[in-house]
Amino acid sequence: MAKLSNIALISLISCLFVSTLDAYATNVKGKTFLRRIRGEKEKVVKLTFYVQDLRVGNPNPIVYEVASASVTSSSPTSFGSVHVVDDLLTEKPAYGSRAVGRVQGLTTSADLSVNAVAINLNFYFTTGRFNGSTISVLGRNPVAEAQRELPVVGGTGAFRYARGYAVTSNTYNDAETHYSVLQYTIYTTYNAKLNESDDAEVDEM
Repeated sequence: MAKLSNIALISLISCLFVSTLDAYATNVKGKTFLRRIRGEKEKVVKLTFYVQDLRVGNPNPIVYEVASASVTSSSPTSFGSVHVVDDLLTEKPAYGSRAVGRVQGLTTSADLSVNAVAINLNFYFTTGRFNGSTISVLGRNPVAEAQRELPVVGGTGAFRYARGYAVTSNTYNDAETHYSVLQYTIYTTYNAKLNESDDAEVDEM
């Protein structure tokens, strides 16, 4: 009898909890919160831009090593080396082309066998319709491969709840000047409105 009472009590609490969630879900401007997250106002956009990567050794570096491991200096892959990044994003491959933002974050050499880095990068846009918004990308980047695919895990502003993927490749590399240009093409969802309280629609891409 005690077991039946406990089961009945648990069932009642579960029903009340589900009912509370359902009531909360429908209490956002008269529409469901879950539907909003799942894409009621989401669109998919393709973004292509270029990362101007000026490493240590360049006259004007914007990538610095901030940590290393005891094996880094003897490792063929610089295992354990951590770099902080604040690269310029441009519309075209040329360094002097229109700036569209910055990419900021960390890269860590995280493979003992091949050149692959674990990245945690935030693409911060400073112009255009996505001005002030960010896209967060992280994952394993095997830098020796011609093309690498990385997950989009979120963002801010127009890219709240963002999901998708990024494809990156090397466009230019000058080992002597420690200067590289990387192309990024990102396929991601974005909010059709910059803010939930703003009724101004974002233009189509």
